[in-house]
Amino acid sequence: MDGEIHIDSEEGRGTTVTLRLAMKIDRNYYEKEASGEQQAGSIAGVRILVVEDNELNMEIAEYMFTERGAVVEKAADGKKALEMFAASEEGYYDVIMMDIMMPEMDGLEATRRIRRMDRKDAETVPIFAMSANAFDDDVARSRAAGMNEHLSKPLSFEKAAAVIAQYVRKNEE
Repeated sequence: MDGEIHIDSEEGRGTTVTLRLAMKIDRNYYEKEASGEQQAGSIAGVRILVVEDNELNMEIAEYMFTERGAVVEKAADGKKALEMFAASEEGYYDVIMMDIMMPEMDGLEATRRIRRMDRKDAETVPIFAMSANAFDDDVARSRAAGMNEHLSKPLSFEKAAAVIAQYVRKNEE
C-alpha cells in the first residue's frame, strides 16, 4: 500500500507506533449526500427516535447516527418515547431504536403500546431492539412485542445503519 511504519520505543517510557498510508479522500462525500446521491446504506435525513436510559450509550448512538446524517431525537425511557411518539404527527419518525431494559417503562412494553395506538404509522414504523441480551428467547420476546429487528449491544453502527436504510427504503416503496 506504499505506506510506512515507524516505531519509537524507550524502556520505561513507552512506545509510539506511526503508520502512514496514502489514501484518497472523497471531498464531495457530504455534497453527494445532500444532493441525493446516497449510497445504499445511507441514513442521511432519516429521523430516528433513540430510546436509551444509559447516558453514555445515548451519547454514542446520537453521535454515530448524526455523523451518518440522521436526525436524532432522544428519550430516556419507554414512557417518554411513548409520549413523544403519541405527540408527533403521523409519519414523523422513520425509525425507533429501542433499548429493552429501562426504568419507568421497558422497551418491550413501550413497543406493545406504540403498536396498539390508533394511528396508521403505529403499525408500520420500524422499531429495532437494542439489547445486550441476544439469546434466541430475547429475540423472540422482542418480535412478540412488535419489534422488527433485534440488534445486539455493543451496536455495530455500520450494521444498524444498513438495517435502518433497508427498512426506510422498504417503507418508501
